[in-house]
Amino acid sequence: MRAAGGGPPALAEEPLPDRQIALIDLLDRLLSGGVVLTGDVVLSIAEIDLVRISLRALIVSISKENPSPWPAPAPLRGSHDR
Repeated sequence: MRAAGGGPPALAEEPLPDRQIALIDLLDRLLSGGVVLTGDVVLSIAEIDLVRISLRALIVSISKENPSPWPAPAPLRGSHDR
């Protein structure tokens, strides 16, 4: 099936590429743009909800273009520094 006007076929009909992506490459792509993780945990007994926990996390890489919002920690002093 071609798109209207005789252009290339619709994207939905194109097969997915049969290639593998290394985990480190996938993590690099995700962290460069940021990842939002969400989830809900519900503890219940006899179908009565006792505890509900909503989890949300934003994971991004820190770089010069995207600096950390927290100040850098002070260096740790060991016992030999005294």
